[in-house]
Amino acid sequence: MATPYDRALAAIDAAHALDPKTVTVDGAPVPYELHYANKMTSYLTKRAPAASEPLRLAIRAQHFRRWEVPRDSYPMTRVGYHAWRNALKKRQAELARAICVEAGYGGADAERVAALVRKEDLKSDAETQVLEDVACLVFLDDQFEEFEKSYDEAKIIAILQKTWGKMSDEGHSLALQIPMGDRPKELVQKALAG
Repeated sequence: MATPYDRALAAIDAAHALDPKTVTVDGAPVPYELHYANKMTSYLTKRAPAASEPLRLAIRAQHFRRWEVPRDSYPMTRVGYHAWRNALKKRQAELARAICVEAGYGGADAERVAALVRKEDLKSDAETQVLEDVACLVFLDDQFEEFEKSYDEAKIIAILQKTWGKMSDEGHSLALQIPMGDRPKELVQKALAG
């Protein structure tokens, strides 16, 4: 018999599977957000193998239905970026909370998933810090090489320094184990030296 966790996870992944953007994984197209969620879970297993159910669900729902609110639906400025990101966190948290309730979780557990998706109390909540570490690790592993081609070196180094500043020592240790090409590795080294 399926548990609330099983039902919630299946509902989250079913939504991820609707993402029209795809990436190629092992020669086959995969909806991007499902790929992202799989990467998040993979890094959670490395960062916190005994993670609670709410944290495992929050990790899985971190970009929940993100494609429905494209970045360019907000002004293409720094203020616009922050407004977009904050609106997404609130929306994704509410959608994840609703899925958890529908799957059979009580209100407290469903709200805990939502609070984690919103990244509440980042520096004081150990589980929120794990989620932030995992998101940063996925960025460095899966998105950084493509991302760094879009900006000048000074901006990339500043972004890397901000990313590093959000992570715990455990996150740093895992980040240094990520295989990277020569140019991304050079940029990370410059960011950490600066």
